[in-house]
Amino acid sequence: MATEFHLPDIGEGLAEATIVHWYVEVGERVETDAPLVEIETDKAVVEVPAPVAGVVLHHGAAVDEVLEVEALLAVIGDEGESWAPSSSPEPAATATTSDEAAPIVGTLDSSDAPTVASGVQALPMVRKLAAELGVDLTSVAGSGPGGRVTEADVRSAAEATTGPHTRVPLSATRKAIVANLSRSWTEIPHVTTYSEVDASALLAARADAGKPPLEAILMHRLVPVLKEFPGFNASFAGDAVLQHERWDLGFAVDTPDGLMVAVVRDVDQKSVAQLGDEIRELADGAKSRSLTRAELTGQTFTISNIGAVGGRYGTPIIPYGTSAILSVGRAEPQAVVRDGEITIATEFPLSLSYDHRIIDGGTGRAFMAAVVAAFSS
Repeated sequence: MATEFHLPDIGEGLAEATIVHWYVEVGERVETDAPLVEIETDKAVVEVPAPVAGVVLHHGAAVDEVLEVEALLAVIGDEGESWAPSSSPEPAATATTSDEAAPIVGTLDSSDAPTVASGVQALPMVRKLAAELGVDLTSVAGSGPGGRVTEADVRSAAEATTGPHTRVPLSATRKAIVANLSRSWTEIPHVTTYSEVDASALLAARADAGKPPLEAILMHRLVPVLKEFPGFNASFAGDAVLQHERWDLGFAVDTPDGLMVAVVRDVDQKSVAQLGDEIRELADGAKSRSLTRAELTGQTFTISNIGAVGGRYGTPIIPYGTSAILSVGRAEPQAVVRDGEITIATEFPLSLSYDHRIIDGGTGRAFMAAVVAAFSS
């Protein structure tokens, strides 16, 4: 008897996943728990095993297509068995780019399709998009039912007028980055403040510790400051502020698939050496896309070492669900004034963004002063 296998929610909050690779083609046999398909979620690339043994009778989506959670992923049955979809509708695989080829309800024919004065068949939203993009609908060949002009037709026509270019569809990871950053920037009133700190103490401490990742030294010295200023280790909850009594610090990792934040748990209970080892492992996992969702979510404060990629000052965006992020830039020799004299010193530039709903400007400057003091000792 055929077993219908639906896309499981492999991580809290997963809504959809992109098919990366089918390990077993239709007509081939698979064993229980053997790799069936590789999918990409918003955070990781994951192998999904077969729930039963048998012959693969059906793929629910092709490579590069997107499936919603609980949509039919595959059908596995016996040798020689046939399978046909039931009459009840399945959540459909959606193309990686919007094609709007099918109408929302039923089928539109030329008699009931929305038109413009010229006789072009197009939905109101498509006509609006054409106006926004400066596309003449009378010059667009419609690919929809009855020759209807779709959103994809309009976008293709708009792109054709911009000259040579390459269209790069967003990966699931990039879509998640876009959504998360847009939500943070839209909902959180950001304030960014700046300072500098003499690099000698941090660099000496790093050398004494055997040169662990700089983030290990930063995290170790930040925890006491976060305990002194609990608003920076907090979340906004509408009518309240949640001050966390755990110190799970995230750090930004530059990967080929985009910026990711890996999370070190219980930083207050770990030595610099332990932090360094864990940071290396998490950074490697982020770059290889092997981290679990738990290792990529739930931070209470974030550090972004933009100096590692040559950056100095920045305006870091606060990860949603937290109240602040500290960016540490590249340490370079600078002309500075010390004791009334101009001298050359190597300083780390610091950029601190915080949620103004939780933290006032005075508290923000006090926190930054405490960070500078902690990093200077």
